[in-house]
Amino acid sequence: MTNLKDYLLLYAKGVAMGAADIVPGVSGGSIAFITGIYTKLLDSIKSVDKQALTLLFRAKIGDFWTHINGTFLLVLVLGIMTSIFSMSRLITHLMEEHPILLWSFFCGLILISAVLVLKDIQRWNLSVFIALLIGTVGAYWITGLPPTGTPDTWWFTFVAGAIAICAMILPGISGSFILLILGQYERILAAVNEKNIFLLGLFGLGCVVGLLSFARVVSWLLHKFPAMTIALLAGFMLGSINKLWPWKNILSYRINSKGEEVPFLTDNVMPATFLEGTGQDPQVFGAVLAFAFGILLVFGIERTAEYLKRR
Repeated sequence: MTNLKDYLLLYAKGVAMGAADIVPGVSGGSIAFITGIYTKLLDSIKSVDKQALTLLFRAKIGDFWTHINGTFLLVLVLGIMTSIFSMSRLITHLMEEHPILLWSFFCGLILISAVLVLKDIQRWNLSVFIALLIGTVGAYWITGLPPTGTPDTWWFTFVAGAIAICAMILPGISGSFILLILGQYERILAAVNEKNIFLLGLFGLGCVVGLLSFARVVSWLLHKFPAMTIALLAGFMLGSINKLWPWKNILSYRINSKGEEVPFLTDNVMPATFLEGTGQDPQVFGAVLAFAFGILLVFGIERTAEYLKRR
């Protein structure tokens, strides 16, 4: 990156990643994958190593910053944090008031993204197909897990951060959904809205520990087995459609931290069955438009990225 345009584009990608990470079912890693910064992001995170710490302790700040690709990480993190703090209420509102349209949009976005990712695989063989199958089945299984009750203690907030961040950098597996499974999603979202610095600090520390550990594994796989790893990540994206499916019948409810009754277990159904089971408008036309918009948005992002690369 050498000019303001590059920084603004990277910042916008961070904003998109942050918005995706707020939604339980969508991964910021998917956005990084779509926008072409996934490998660079992992390599930059991985560069926070022993050599980087040595440079930092020797007060060689410039060398340290260059070694970790600090400007890239800073701009991206600023975009992510801007989105999380400014859009958490909007995303929550859309999830509550327009869930079918929101999930349809993300269905289109994730589905076409997985297809475009698989298009980049030059040579297909049995191992690549198996990796794709494992990723798809694995994500489908994870997104089918019900939320659980867990302790609201400081140490578990740290652990939840370490686990969730691993999912956040995996395309298709949502860190927010992992938090939902762990019973921590509403607690962390409330901390964001209430600016609870202590709780967010604990969660952030867990994220840092998990991120520095897990990014090395994924980065190594991408460099060592690129086709298999890309197929695995694309499988994660395809399997996550299980969570994103817009029409669901509610099987049971639970009481959240605010004392409100919210859905607990759901079952994916077709629009007609949704209408019969809930009596609510399935909004099929709007869902199709939202789905198409998600697809067109990804195509637009891809074309824009290709255009900027040529300039």
